[in-house]
Parts: sequence; structure tokens; C-alpha cells
Amino acid sequence: MNSENSVAVVGGGAAGLMAAAAVLRYGADAVIYERNALPGKKLRITGKGRCNVTNNCPPEEILKNVIRNPKFLYSAVYGFTPADVMEFFEDAGVPLKTERGRRVFPVSDKASDIVKALENTVLSGGGTFVHSRVKSLIIEDGACLGVRDGDGEHRHSAVILATGGLSYPSTGSVGDGYEMAKSAGHTVTELCPSLVPIVCREDTSPMMGLSLKNVALSVFSGARCISREQGELLFTHFGISGPLVLSASAHMQGDISAFTLEIDLKPALDEAELDRRLIGDLEKYRAKDFVNSLSDLLPQKLCGDIVKRSGIDPRKKSGEVSRGERRALLEALKHYRLTPSALRSFDEAIITRGGVSTKEVSPATMMSKKAEGLYFAGEILDVDAYTGGYNLQIAWSTAAAAGRSAAARTLENS
Repeated sequence: MNSENSVAVVGGGAAGLMAAAAVLRYGADAVIYERNALPGKKLRITGKGRCNVTNNCPPEEILKNVIRNPKFLYSAVYGFTPADVMEFFEDAGVPLKTERGRRVFPVSDKASDIVKALENTVLSGGGTFVHSRVKSLIIEDGACLGVRDGDGEHRHSAVILATGGLSYPSTGSVGDGYEMAKSAGHTVTELCPSLVPIVCREDTSPMMGLSLKNVALSVFSGARCISREQGELLFTHFGISGPLVLSASAHMQGDISAFTLEIDLKPALDEAELDRRLIGDLEKYRAKDFVNSLSDLLPQKLCGDIVKRSGIDPRKKSGEVSRGERRALLEALKHYRLTPSALRSFDEAIITRGGVSTKEVSPATMMSKKAEGLYFAGEILDVDAYTGGYNLQIAWSTAAAAGRSAAARTLENS
């Protein structure tokens, strides 16, 4: 294919589709190279199939929720804000709604509607889909001049790499883009699964399936607390998961065993208030065995483990629990400690931590500082954020910046 006056977009996921839409909106032609039969394969399953499109908040709030390299994203996020994203999809025929935590979803609760809107925007704008796997970039004299796939060389005026990360490899995210970026002279930082469940040394199988709605989870590196958030947590057969845990995992780099996790099971009560509550419950059930005195305070699945952690004889009468033993019980409730041994794999990770170094990419245009005409968008970059629609906003914003800039370059050179 000889399409020297068109922009090649490698990857037909969230960032690739939005980048192509931007290229077309700004007057250039776009060719999307997608290895899967259908575009947006990962996007179709995001948000449990509902697609948390963005977060309905000001741009500065998006940046506050970016964990790595938020300053790099300033220009892109302000150039294509959450309000702009919502307007884009509603104009494309997808009504949206805002739920708890300002999370934005399609009214239909169907991620496929988001994919269809993007696909229709690209096709109606004259974009072309090529279902092939790009194997390498054409780099000559410090410039990116196109791509190579199984059918040979394809020359383009610009190339946008939007190949995603390593998360959910079954959707086609296998890291091809990182190797292409390296071939153009780029540094790729260490790649790790992020926003991912945590494996714990302790046996959590008795609590498997138990969801705790209002607890606080702290992450400690040595004696220093590096993260504390309140929300929902889920016990699994291997450890813990749920929104709180996914966010916590984003702070855990390097040797996972160097971290400690601590759950406050009753964050709404300070220690004095919780102690008064314990005194009341122990008195209420004073004639019962201690093991049977916690059902008003805790889910049944958790009672046995708390009894064990308190060190109190489960058959001791509740009315005989001493002040010191009550203190140990309070400690178990306010400082429920778990020892992480590993993060779950990329198969379960929502995003990839690490990627193409932001020091080597122009923040205003997303163009490579190593190879002219090469752009980056989405998860391939070394930027990541918490759950809540923030990572998709990064994809939309960086894609819009890359598409706009690549289109301008194409029109200038045509």
C-alpha cells in the first residue's frame, strides 16, 4: 500500500480509534492497522462490559489521579477534557450517565456502544481498517516513514503507535509496540501489571467471596504509610481484590514482600468509640462463648479469623474477656494486617505500569523526540492512573493530541 499522504494508526483499541477519529476530524486520511477481526476488543470488556468512559470532573482532578508522570499529561488533558470526551460520545449517539464517584458510563451499560460509536466515526469520516499485524516501523534518517506487515512495506506521512500494554493479552495486547518504539531509539521503562489483585501469604480462603463495603486499606513500605484509601474490598482464595486493592497495587513496585497491607475494618469509629462498642457487645453476649459474640459487628465469614488474630480463647465466656484481651481484639479490627507475596499476572491487570519514557515524547503533540513523524497514544506510554475512568481519559486525551498533530504534519507535507 502506498498511502504517503495518510496517517497510519497501529492498534484499533481505545487510543487508536480516537486517534484515527482526530486525524480525520483535522482533515487528513487515516489507516488503522488492527490485528484482531474486530476493533476495540479490550474496550468491549472494560468496566465489566459497561465501559467507564471517563470521570466527570475538571481536568485538574484527572491529573491528581494520575500516578506516574502527571505533568507530562497537562497539555493533552486540557486539550481534550472529560467534558470534551462526553460531548464526543453523546454527539456520536451514545447517551451517558454519571454514577457514584463521578464515573461515566453509557446509559445502555454496554461497552460495545462506545466501540460502535468510535468505529462509525472513523468509517463515516473516510478512515480505512486494515486487518493485519504490523511487524516493524520503517525508520530512515531519523524519521518514521511507515510500517511493515505480512504484505510488505506501507509508506505513510506519520505513524501513531497505539498498541496498548501487556494487560489482558488475550485481547491482543502482547507488547509489540514496545519493541517498535525501541527500534526507533526509545527507552521503555520497566513493565509491570498494575490495578491488579494482590496475592497474600495468609490463608484467606475461609473468607473467599466476602465483600467488605466500607473499609480502609493502607499500604506500608517499611514503617511509612504510602497509601490509604477507603472503599470496597473482596477476599479471594489467593488474597484480596476489589477497587481498593486495585488502586493499592499501583503503589507497589519492586520487591512486593517489602510491603505490608493493613485493613481498618471499622474506619468510621476511632479506637475509643470502637472500644465502647466492644464493651457493649461483650456485655450483651456475656453468657455466650466469645466466638459467638462478634456477629453484630462483623460478617460471619470474618469472625473466626478475627478471633484467631485476637489470641482470645474462642470458648471463653464473653463476660470474662479482660481489658488486655479486648485491647488485642481492637488491634485486630483496626489493624488487620496482610503480607503480600505477589501481584496477580497481566492476565488480570487492568493496565500496564511502565512504557515508553515520557522524557522522549513531546507532551504537546505526542510526537517522538527520537524519530520525526512517530507518535504515541494510550497505554504504551509510561503514564497510569487510579480506577474510575482516569486511564481511559488518558487514552482519549493522548490520542486526540497525537491525531491532531499527525494530521497537521500530513497536511503541511502534502
